[in-house]
Amino acid sequence: MATLISSSSGVHLIHRRGPSWTASNWIRRRRSGVAFCCAEVGYGVKRKCPKFLEEREIAGVITVNGSGSHEWEAIPDIWRTSAQKYGDRVAVVDPYHDPPSKLTYKQLEEEILNFAEGLRQIGTLPEEKISLFADNSSRWLVADQGIMVTGAINVVRGARSTDEELFQIYTHSESVGLIVDDPKFLKRLADSLIPRVKVRYVVLLWGDKLNASANVAMKDIPFYTYNEITELGKEKHHFLVESLDEGKKIEFEPIKPDDVATLMYTSGTGGMPKGVMLTHQNILHQINNLWEVVPCQVGDRFLSMLPSWHAYERACEYFIFTHGIEQVYTNVNYLKQDLKQYQPQYLISVPLVYETLYSSIQKQISASSTARKLVALTLIKISLLYMEAKRIYEGKALSKNPRQPPLFFCILDWLFARLVAVTLFPLHFLAKKLLYSKIHSAIGISKAGISGGGSLPMHIDNFFEAIGVKVQNGYGLTETSPVAACRRPDCNVLGTVGPPIKHTEIKIVEIETGELVTDGSKGIVKIRGPQVMKGYYKNKTSTEAALDRDGWFNTGDIGWIAPKHAIGRSRLCGGMLVLEGRAKDTIVLTTGENVEPAEIEEAAMRSSLIQQIVVIGQDQRRLGAIVVPNKDDVVSVFLEKKEELTNQKVLKLLNEEVRTWTAGCAFQIGPILVVDEPFTVDNGLMTPTMKVRRDEVTAQYSDQITNMYKKHC
Repeated sequence: MATLISSSSGVHLIHRRGPSWTASNWIRRRRSGVAFCCAEVGYGVKRKCPKFLEEREIAGVITVNGSGSHEWEAIPDIWRTSAQKYGDRVAVVDPYHDPPSKLTYKQLEEEILNFAEGLRQIGTLPEEKISLFADNSSRWLVADQGIMVTGAINVVRGARSTDEELFQIYTHSESVGLIVDDPKFLKRLADSLIPRVKVRYVVLLWGDKLNASANVAMKDIPFYTYNEITELGKEKHHFLVESLDEGKKIEFEPIKPDDVATLMYTSGTGGMPKGVMLTHQNILHQINNLWEVVPCQVGDRFLSMLPSWHAYERACEYFIFTHGIEQVYTNVNYLKQDLKQYQPQYLISVPLVYETLYSSIQKQISASSTARKLVALTLIKISLLYMEAKRIYEGKALSKNPRQPPLFFCILDWLFARLVAVTLFPLHFLAKKLLYSKIHSAIGISKAGISGGGSLPMHIDNFFEAIGVKVQNGYGLTETSPVAACRRPDCNVLGTVGPPIKHTEIKIVEIETGELVTDGSKGIVKIRGPQVMKGYYKNKTSTEAALDRDGWFNTGDIGWIAPKHAIGRSRLCGGMLVLEGRAKDTIVLTTGENVEPAEIEEAAMRSSLIQQIVVIGQDQRRLGAIVVPNKDDVVSVFLEKKEELTNQKVLKLLNEEVRTWTAGCAFQIGPILVVDEPFTVDNGLMTPTMKVRRDEVTAQYSDQITNMYKKHC
């Protein structure tokens, strides 16, 4: 057998005969402050690394299958380019961890290289799986990239995932090492995960061993802090430089574009997550092609609050760091404060964040005096009408009709829209000066908010456009690395998720037959391109079900492509993708009618009295809904009416709200079930990416749902 001995004096491959060395009989000792550890490896193991990033350390080395090209072939290669171009510019600001950190591009590259070398020192081998269970932070980024530099595969998840989910991910991925967030989270895993799995080592990103050791007992498992790993790496780097100066060579194998970079487990709205294998090539496609969507400039500031393990956040982070931006880490508790303080040019987030900002603005308006409230609401309505007219004459008004309108009608339509816009513009301009400028100073987002990871409600879309905050809605899945389509800043057509990004094909097929449908017709969305995953890890059946022989990925989403018109109000909308929900979410009534719940839920959510809603009705005669009320606003209604608040009155009020706001939908809601407990990640009714787990919600309230339908038969 071959044993890898890691020490500050280098990595040595020693061949031995006899019994295998296993995790249970590792050797770990200290000599002059240097940790030694042994791990079982195969014959002929070579150092694996990103060729461009580590060219200094491996200059003049013996390469295996290397071309010598300086084009990016692995994700970590971006850090050498960025360090060279933006060296002393601030790359990341992390104000809420202890210690707070601010790193330049040069420092960030050094941290990544040191962390990677430290991981090699403690026995991390190429293609092994390392679980990175931690939340958004600068050290998460360093750990993520450090793992990739070694040629290992990181398996990512956040601290808010359940213990059972983390156990399933760790074991299914065959992880051998564990990198965790902080002592509190480590204690939780020491109680629930670590005793049940094989762990070669544990690395703690934040906090120190004293805090962790006080409440964590991990017998016989090597345990390191972030600083210890980077120090080990720094020592080894020093040795490498000395070795090269002496003319020594190091054998290595470059990471290939088709190598798996990461395993990302899907959110699992309907079952256990599947491990999506994304290659370096998959994610490099995103890095190389997102600029036309987000044309950021050197020095622009981004606010980061999504989980870093979310595919959308992750790809966008890698991309923006290739353009010399400054990223500020925040969280939901500090979002409003940081928007005002840092005034970011861009915010990359999910629809829920924009809904929260919308609700906050609406509440501030409602809290104003009657006169101010009336003026503000009137000006917003005028701006909404102005922007609607502007979309029509600019050719950005979405249409599903495949037939192009007559020229005469288009001329009249254009003239009327121009007349309306010209008439309303002075009042819209007044609103910008009196009202919207204050909103802008409070939230920043001076260039664009990029929304992805879910459906952006139309009223939110309309509102931000009216007040002059550009929100570009995009679309993709973990399986597509994730961005497949996104609205462009110069053609931001509301109601769509924009056209495909470069080198990406999207088609719509008939749900039952799989036949291609015409533009404007609804069907299943399929995607093909360099960003489509390699497959699901250890799940050939699911891979074959999702990916056909021609490379088309079945998203399971329902949508249509806007027809192309040469003239008229929708002349610039052709080829843009419009989504209408998930195929698996479709409700089939006993009348034989198919209902997409997303449209109805979006309409109902416009009510300030409704916090959350899930439309139900599978195998029923009519639709129903589970409603979580916005308690503060409901109480306010009864206080204004000076009426006693009772369950029956709340039910009646919410029934009226649902019917009022969904009146324009093709299907109407019948009975509703009012529940007190919101759907959250902590109670298992939402995924970590803030999507409602419909199956879990209906299962939890199955008895109440049955009784509700019995009463209303």
